[in-house]
Amino acid sequence: MAKKNIPVLAMILAGGRVDELSVLTFYRPKASLPFGGVYRVIDFPLTNLMRSGFFLVGVLSQYRPYSLMEHLDYGIPWDMTGRRRGIYILPPFRGREASDWYKGTADAVYQNLEFIKRWSPEVVLILSGDHIYRMDYRPFLDFHLQNKADVTIAFTPVKEEEAHRFGQGVIEEVSPFGGPLKDYREKVSPPVSTCASLTIYAFRPEVLEEVLLANVGEDSHEFGRDILPRMLGAYRMYGYIFRGYWGYTRTVKEYWQTNMDLLGPEPKIDLKRWQICTNLAHREVRDRKPTILGTRANICDSLFYNGSFINGEVHRSVLFPGVVIEEGAEVSESILFYGTVVKRGARLKRVICDAGVTIEEETQVGGEEDITVIGTKTSVPSGLKIAPGAIVYPNLKKEDFSQVSYPAGEIVS
Repeated sequence: MAKKNIPVLAMILAGGRVDELSVLTFYRPKASLPFGGVYRVIDFPLTNLMRSGFFLVGVLSQYRPYSLMEHLDYGIPWDMTGRRRGIYILPPFRGREASDWYKGTADAVYQNLEFIKRWSPEVVLILSGDHIYRMDYRPFLDFHLQNKADVTIAFTPVKEEEAHRFGQGVIEEVSPFGGPLKDYREKVSPPVSTCASLTIYAFRPEVLEEVLLANVGEDSHEFGRDILPRMLGAYRMYGYIFRGYWGYTRTVKEYWQTNMDLLGPEPKIDLKRWQICTNLAHREVRDRKPTILGTRANICDSLFYNGSFINGEVHRSVLFPGVVIEEGAEVSESILFYGTVVKRGARLKRVICDAGVTIEEETQVGGEEDITVIGTKTSVPSGLKIAPGAIVYPNLKKEDFSQVSYPAGEIVS
């Protein structure tokens, strides 16, 4: 087992937004997206690092970073303050002048090579900041060091019909943990393997610098598409197989499903066992009063947190602090962010409401077929019907809705 004092520097790719998450990432990077009623997505890799004993982290952030910076709070919630400890926010920067944007995952790390050299790590651990999983990185790093690998990539088995969406590794499995990496392809169809990349890489620092410098003059700057395929045959590359739960949150449906995996009699994500750390000062979560349940509250298979008032029916849903469900309202298979208000007689099914949304009386939103998403601080007027799969933009007032009903897949802006 790797010792806690092994000189490891973690670099978390946390800067971007993805169009597939629509209005949920209009005002925040994907890594700071709320998850599970009280957490942020980036809490999961940060907790993994903390539990593994690695406390030195660079966070590569660029897109609307304020909410992420506020949440990270200098690393205090994860005990990442002190000598050779800390969370460092690393915006785009090259030489003495700031650049406009990171041009890709590899370029993001390249622009921070001086930061890496400053700490003289034995291993550079590159992580995605937007996956939901629980992993002790020490066995992974042991595997990397014992094999004297130049780079080790973590993979997880996926269904063959899903493999085309991920980087794919062909691994010579000489042990239960994996073995030499024989081939790597980025999102090809038909797939060459059902081992999907987790975007978890362990690099020898000198090799990392070498391959990043070689990539500088290229048109594309991605680890999966550019760096890793070109390393094949020239470097010692190994694949490590992770067999635990891994939640992918790239699309609205996947984000919704990963939240639903928190529920049920045997949840796939066991928060009690995982013990995820978060910043409870963010949005004043720790200072809110206990949730009040009214006499008409009927709650089944759901998560809710402090500062809420529930007096309606809630089934298989995740409610963040400050949510209000009035008497006669029904919420099913939905995710309601901070301060969402669902008024009397409103019905929501498979809906994601961003923070500060108000659903007025007798409104019907969503249904069985697809996920409906409502952007932050929007007020949906009473009596309105919004079909499944619709997208409602942020900051809309009641008078901005010109129809009494909106069809499936409609974009209301």
